[in-house]
Amino acid sequence: MDDAEHMRRAMALAATVRTRTAPNPWVGCVVVPSGDAARVVFEGATAPPGGPHAEVAALAAAGSTAQGATLVVTLEPCAHHGRTPPCTDAIIEAGVARVVIGTEDPDEHVAGRGIAALRAAGIEVTVGVAADEVTEQLAPYLKHRRTGRPWVVLKMAASLDGRTAAPDGTSRWVTGEAARRDVHRLRARSDAVLVGAGTVRADDPQLTVRLDDEDPTGPGQAEPMRVVLGTAPAGARVHPALELSGALEDVLGELGRRGVLQLLVEGGATVAHDFHAAGLVDRYVVYLAPVFFGGDDARPLFAGHGAGTIADVWKGRLLSVERLGEDLRVEVAA
Repeated sequence: MDDAEHMRRAMALAATVRTRTAPNPWVGCVVVPSGDAARVVFEGATAPPGGPHAEVAALAAAGSTAQGATLVVTLEPCAHHGRTPPCTDAIIEAGVARVVIGTEDPDEHVAGRGIAALRAAGIEVTVGVAADEVTEQLAPYLKHRRTGRPWVVLKMAASLDGRTAAPDGTSRWVTGEAARRDVHRLRARSDAVLVGAGTVRADDPQLTVRLDDEDPTGPGQAEPMRVVLGTAPAGARVHPALELSGALEDVLGELGRRGVLQLLVEGGATVAHDFHAAGLVDRYVVYLAPVFFGGDDARPLFAGHGAGTIADVWKGRLLSVERLGEDLRVEVAA
C-alpha cells in the first residue's frame, strides 16, 4: 500500500469516531512498520475528550515496532499540552522515522508547530497526502478553528414540486422512513440542531437522535444541543434548549464559543430563507419525495424574497444524489 491508501485507511478510522470527539477533531492514524513487519499495520482513532489522540492510540498498538516506522495521520499532530500531552512528543519518543499528514491544523495552538517540532527532531514529514479528501472529512473542525463559527448544514425535505407542507400546515410525513433515518444520522454528526420558535409552536419537535445500536452512527453518540431562535413555549418537547435571538452571525459566533463545530439547521421556511439569504450555509441537504402538492398554495422550502432576476439566482455545486427508499437525497456545496 502507498501513502494515499494508508491515508484513506486513516480516514476510515476517523469516520468511526465522528460522533464522539467534539469539540476535538475526529482523526485517524496508522503506523506502518519498516522492513518485513510492514505487512502489519497498527491503527488508532481519537478518543472522546480527555482520552488519547489517534497518534497515541496507534503508537500504543504498535509498541516497539514503531521504531523506524512511518506514521500516517489525517491531521497535523498537536505540539501543545491540552487535556493530553503533545502527540509530537509521543511520536519522537517512539522513534518514528517518517510522518505523513493529510492536512495542517489551523488551531492557533498548532498551526504548523507540530510539523516544525517533528522536523526539528530529524523526522521526515510529508504534508498534503489525499488533502482534498481529508479536508472534506474535517471541514466542520477546520472552519471552526479558522473562523470561530460552526459549519452550517441546512436540511430540507420537499415534494418534487418544491413544497414542504399543505396549505393547512400538515406535512408529516413528506418523506419516507429511510430519509428520516438519514436525518437522525445528520443530527448524530452535528453538535447542535437549530429551529425557529415558529416551528416549535407548529410541530413541537424533539430534535433528538433516534437510532438503534445496529446503526453504524448510533452507538455512543452524544445528543446534539437543541437551539431555538426565539422563545419556545414552556411545555415544548424541545426543552431543555438554548434560546437565542439577534443577528444570525452573532448566533453562530455564540455557538462557536460553546464548542459547536457543526450546526444542523432544520427550519422552518423563514429560518431556512434567512440563513440562505445571508450566505451562511456551507452545505445543503435536500430530501425529495416522489409526490406533488400540485399547486402554488402549498408551503415552499423558503419563505421570503428570492432572486429578482435569473442573473441573481444562487448556484451551488452538486456533490451527490442518493436514493433512500423511495426518496432522493441531494447534497449541494455552497
